[in-house]
Amino acid sequence: MSIKKIWIVLLCACGWSSAGAQNESSSVFHFLKLPTSAHAMALGGFNVSIPDDDASLLFQNPALMANVSDKSINLSFFTYMQGCKAGNASWVMSHGERGSWGVGAQFLGYGSMREFSAEEVELGTYSALDMAISGGYTYALTEHLSGGVTGKFIYSKYGSYSAIGLAADLGVNYWNDDIGLYISAVAANLGGQVKAFGDHHERLPFDLRIGFTQQLAKAPIRISISFVDLSRWRTTDYYTAGEELSVGRIFTNHLILGLDITPMDLFYISAGYNFRRAYELKAAGSSHAAGLTLGAGINVKKFSLGLSYAKYHVSMPAFMITAQYHL
Repeated sequence: MSIKKIWIVLLCACGWSSAGAQNESSSVFHFLKLPTSAHAMALGGFNVSIPDDDASLLFQNPALMANVSDKSINLSFFTYMQGCKAGNASWVMSHGERGSWGVGAQFLGYGSMREFSAEEVELGTYSALDMAISGGYTYALTEHLSGGVTGKFIYSKYGSYSAIGLAADLGVNYWNDDIGLYISAVAANLGGQVKAFGDHHERLPFDLRIGFTQQLAKAPIRISISFVDLSRWRTTDYYTAGEELSVGRIFTNHLILGLDITPMDLFYISAGYNFRRAYELKAAGSSHAAGLTLGAGINVKKFSLGLSYAKYHVSMPAFMITAQYHL
């Protein structure tokens, strides 16, 4: 498949979603939009263009599996809001000279909660869980371009209610190591519900993302610019009621900035700023480090470890740890 055909597929996916888009509150399985890599989380939460040897990036962009070493196993754990824990596991293996395939699983557990009847009579406790199982493949189309696809089986269970969904991610990744430039695009969560919680089938959280990463020529610094939710530009979920919307306000609501400092190949320090999350947290009464993310990582022979910090809710900060080993 040529790069032209891949971009046509992505643009059609964007048009299909925009044509029938509803606001975000009408969709389900939002755990799919949580970070899955400590490094990506440190760069603002989403990053589809970093050229890392990181198997967990298959959840961000399946085309990035072209950068992952053969027989890599990756585990990540994420402390979310109070009482919630999330994590993922992934495995990537080379297939021939140009291909790689990977499998992975994600989960978000909400812990135990008290259950009440409509008459406010306590009935006991129940648990809630979201999970997804993924399988993906990427292929190097040229010396500078790879394309990938990931299929996902999604399952959610909240007490006695459950839902099932099927989805796919389509991704492309262009790289030029000579000038340190990396460009990617992803159409994420294309699909729908097979079984709904009730009678009404809801949309999946489709997301069109574009990312750019540039390595500076004379400094150990990489700059990343990411754009997310490009299929939704003026949905009311993102803004305060009565807010006067400027072009700059709408634009930055989709913008994420990231910075890597890599004084040596074995070590990195990262920082990011997520404008939309900053707006949301400030509207909720939190201004401390709103939108700011931080992280660091090491790579020693076959082992790598990353740690990151972010804030997703006013109640507590979130931390993620990602560990990978090459067999």
